[in-house]
Amino acid sequence: MRDVSRWRAMCPINEGVADPMTVVAIHLGAPPNPRLWTVESVKAVAGKGLTGDRHFDPTGAPPGGALTLVEEEIVDEVGLPPGRTRRQLPVRGVRLNELIGKRSRVGEVECYGVALCEPCRHLERLTRPGIIEDLVHRAGINADILTDGRISVGDKIMMEPA
Repeated sequence: MRDVSRWRAMCPINEGVADPMTVVAIHLGAPPNPRLWTVESVKAVAGKGLTGDRHFDPTGAPPGGALTLVEEEIVDEVGLPPGRTRRQLPVRGVRLNELIGKRSRVGEVECYGVALCEPCRHLERLTRPGIIEDLVHRAGINADILTDGRISVGDKIMMEPA
């Protein structure tokens, strides 16, 4: 595992905010069950995803296919219950769109923000009409997992120094 001392020395992405960006839940799923379950901690595997999740790919996840994150504040705003956005990590405290094209650390796991994770018709079928319009460009992000490690509820998210 890489030396994390430089990460610990960094300031949170949202420096000066009372509650730094944190993981508030971890939701995993497995087909064909459309429901997700919540865990307190999960092993992240570089280039493959979260163990036990429907998107885990032992042969290698496509770019941005290893991890999804969503802002809990937006989930609350659009009135969805926890886990209903189908994103793995609801987080609190910062705009995720700012992580696109940047490295960050979720707990002990290094990640890279690849693209926006736009809402789809499947999400609309599982939730309610109009959810696509409510979440366009703010439904979370897709990320790559660059290093193995654990992600736990309460973990801080840190931006890699420039």
